[in-house]
Amino acid sequence: MRLAIYQMQAKAGNVAANLFRIESAVLKAAAQGANLLVAPELALPGYGAGPAMAALAEAPDGASWKRLASVSRDAGVAIIAGFAQKDGETVCNSALFVDGDKPPVVYRKSHLYGPYERGLFAAEKPSAHIIEHAGITFGMLICYDVEFPENVRRLAQAGAQAVLVPTALPASDHADFIARKMIPVRAFENQVFVAYVNHCGADDSFAYAGLSGVVAPDGTLLAAAGDRNEELLIADLDPSAFRQAAEQNPYLADLRLS
Repeated sequence: MRLAIYQMQAKAGNVAANLFRIESAVLKAAAQGANLLVAPELALPGYGAGPAMAALAEAPDGASWKRLASVSRDAGVAIIAGFAQKDGETVCNSALFVDGDKPPVVYRKSHLYGPYERGLFAAEKPSAHIIEHAGITFGMLICYDVEFPENVRRLAQAGAQAVLVPTALPASDHADFIARKMIPVRAFENQVFVAYVNHCGADDSFAYAGLSGVVAPDGTLLAAAGDRNEELLIADLDPSAFRQAAEQNPYLADLRLS
């Protein structure tokens, strides 16, 4: 599978502008032969939308899905994008998988980070939902979720070959450690590809670290973005690399819990 990741500077509170940016990235990814594009956490409303988040929340099959489904169908590229999911009176920090006119698939964030997220969203129970696309079996996590090794291990044990992670990692003195050291360890210890897809730039509430990347099951960095600008990166996920890593470092097969 040819994967595109879009390090994006979203406009907080402006879903229409963010949809346009994602659509443009999808068309560029399609021109490079990509099968799937991943955009950051809350890419549609913008992570820093704050109190407006509830008003920007949508059902999974709402207007944004319909627009993304149209561009996905026309471009032949599936899309994962973070959005604020409306479920009755509840709002969840979610990621939406769109593949043409197929029904949308949603992952809800289980580990909310800090008072900002806990004041806006409801946390979901941790789960391992697996999706197959273009010859790769993958699961989704969102940002802080991936910093808990149990979440990646759960997906790996459920059969995931790749873990796709929309994120909103803020600029900090430990951002480089998370993006360039922790994420490769998550890939290596579970023999999975990990795509970590961040925002860049800043909005009125947050500055973002960038540093998006795709890591192979052996911990090799296949594609890496800088810390400042929008970038569209392409990486090929070869299932044989997954098999080779599992043979060389059979952590999952050798794991003992008692």
